[in-house]
This record gives sequence, C-alpha cells and structure tokens, in this order.
Amino acid sequence: MKRWLLTLFAALSLGLLSGCGYNQFQSLDEASKSAWSEVLNQYQRRADLVPNIVATVKGEANFEQETLTRVIEARAKATSVQVTPETLNDPAAFAKFQQAQGELSSALSRLLVVSEQYPNLKANQAFRDLRVTLEGTENRITVARNRYIQTVQEYNVLARSFPTNITAKIFSYDPKPNFSVQNEAQISTPPTVDFGAPKK
Repeated sequence: MKRWLLTLFAALSLGLLSGCGYNQFQSLDEASKSAWSEVLNQYQRRADLVPNIVATVKGEANFEQETLTRVIEARAKATSVQVTPETLNDPAAFAKFQQAQGELSSALSRLLVVSEQYPNLKANQAFRDLRVTLEGTENRITVARNRYIQTVQEYNVLARSFPTNITAKIFSYDPKPNFSVQNEAQISTPPTVDFGAPKK
C-alpha cells in the first residue's frame, strides 16, 4: 500500500512540476547557457584576431598611435572581465561585460576607418585577409547574440507568464538580462535634417 501511495505521489509531483513549466525552465536555461557559450566563443575569436591586426597595422609607418593604443586597451579590458555562469543572472555583471565588448567593437571600427587613409595598408594582403576575417567574426557575433536574445526571450516570457511564474517564484527563476543598445537615447532621437540654404 505504501509503495502504491509513493508511486502515485511521485507521478502527481512529476505531473505538477512539468505542468507548471519546471521542465521548460530547465530546457530554456540550458538553451540560454548554450547560446551564451557561443556568444563568448565568437567574442574570444575576435579578441584573438586583435593582436594580429595590431601587429600588421604597426608595420605601416606613421599610423595613428592613439588608435592602436585604444584597440589594445579595449581588448585588454574586454578580456579582463570575468565571465561566469552567474553573469547570465546578474544584470550589473552582464552590463559590465557588454560595455567592455562594445568598447572593443568601437575601437576596432575606428581602426578600420582610419586604415582607409593608408594606401599601403589597404594594399597589404595580410591586412586585407585579417579585415575579412574580422568582418566575418563580427557577423558571427551578431548571429550568436541573436540566438541568445531569442532563448532569453523565451525564458523570460515563461518566467513572467501565469501559471509558470509561480514555478519561477518558487524555484527562483528570475528573468535573465538581455543585450541592449548602449546609446539607446541617442539613437532614438531623430536626426536633424536641414535642406535650407547654407549659412554664410
């Protein structure tokens, strides 16, 4: 009789847990961790390219030292931010990581813009190959971030929807932070366009 009651209790518990989203939380949590790992993988790929790009650019005489210094410093900062599985559940740590990666993206963009002013550098095959690889890596980062954004969105919807939000409260499944735009206020302001006569 006891064995039968235990089996019935276990079956009911399992049904309640899966019916309230417990298994979905496990699945989506693992999916978000997997997607996050791919984001980190692509960021590391980019960070590994930076020393080669800097070395190639240093070979160009009179290249802007300030631009190279910014890239080197941004890479050092981006790779020094400690990323742990808890980063996914800590909005402040996530924002710090995102900011460091954004600074590296900005420094690399500046480097590529400045490099346009150096014909010898533009003609350098090694630099051209590195530039193509970097552009491909930036595309991979975008794809990986989009996958992460989608899995976090599914997880967060589950954490906030009824009745699964009850399971989220019981098991402390807080919504996860997601990528955001650093200059949101700036880019949401429409640009001023004036087609009037030029001022003298």
